[in-house]
Amino acid sequence: MASGAPGGNFRTWTPTPPERGSFPLDHDGECTEQMMKYLKCMKFTENKNAPNCRILAKDYLKCRMDNQLMEQSEWDSLGLVNLPGDKEHHHKLDSSEEKPKLTK
Repeated sequence: MASGAPGGNFRTWTPTPPERGSFPLDHDGECTEQMMKYLKCMKFTENKNAPNCRILAKDYLKCRMDNQLMEQSEWDSLGLVNLPGDKEHHHKLDSSEEKPKLTK
């Protein structure tokens, strides 16, 4: 597509595809509830990247992945790791790991 500018200069505009490609719309509303919770949180926090909204974003994207509305992706590639409530977030020592010994 070309666009004109004053003075007869023409520029060509080339659209660029999205980074992760296109994905289907949620026509059946399978993830509408998760989406609305996330949007409500974003509105409440004035579009701040708050941890509680990030948890809701993760729930929404998980729903989309589970319903084949987007490709499966690793959470770290989406920037959604180490959120409050994540199983990986709270590291527990198992029986094979040694607990640190206190010395006087």
